[in-house]
Amino acid sequence: MKVRVLGSSGAEFPGFNSPAFLIDDSLLLDAGTIGAVLGEAAQWKIRHVLVTHAHLDHIKGIPFLADNIILKNKKHSVTVMGIPAVLNTIKRNLLNDKVWPDFTVIPDIDSAVLKLKSIRPEKTFAINSYKITAYRVNHAVPAAGYIVESAGGRRLLYTGDTGPTERIWHATETPVHCAIIEVSMPNSMKEMAILTGHLTAGLLKEEIKKMKNIPERILITHPKPQYLKQIKKEVAGLRMKNIAILRDGEVHRI
Repeated sequence: MKVRVLGSSGAEFPGFNSPAFLIDDSLLLDAGTIGAVLGEAAQWKIRHVLVTHAHLDHIKGIPFLADNIILKNKKHSVTVMGIPAVLNTIKRNLLNDKVWPDFTVIPDIDSAVLKLKSIRPEKTFAINSYKITAYRVNHAVPAAGYIVESAGGRRLLYTGDTGPTERIWHATETPVHCAIIEVSMPNSMKEMAILTGHLTAGLLKEEIKKMKNIPERILITHPKPQYLKQIKKEVAGLRMKNIAILRDGEVHRI
């Protein structure tokens, strides 16, 4: 499984892109960044987008991708998947013919550029050769993280945005080869992190204690660039050899 980091930042500044992780060129985990990084040929390869939640920094690439497809007159559709509350928010507040054209009915409902497909938490489903399971996580809005398992049995856990949570760690009963977990704020902002549904390095330490098996690798996403230096120091202070902070543009083999 190849994971390309299109974006992994908790805020947008030059050189810091919003979260998006491209798996084997065709499956996207969150869509905060697409067209700002991928050229046309790479964009056309995307067929499915798994959205964790409807905050703008995790979905803002979707409408621009749809616009690029329709302007190129491509016979192409992308399926956007998420728990019902997430898709309802996207449909009602983004693809509503006010903020952005409703690409779920353009050019027509049968051949729409975007197709929205609801998924049920903890019910495994398939996308091509991948087995995928969503788990609810604890954020300020309805949200779910994902387990993505390849045909070869390699397992990736992605939390999306979450504060201290429970259900997704049950997925570690079966060993996880790589976990992409958020740490958004420094330890000094613990109360703010809990209030807004995020983690600090200190809170992550407590979440790791909940895991049945610690993942082979833990990759940190969503740090606020304003506090990146301090977050790096605090993550290093966990003294775990298998943990690292992601950088945009990296490619990881799982």
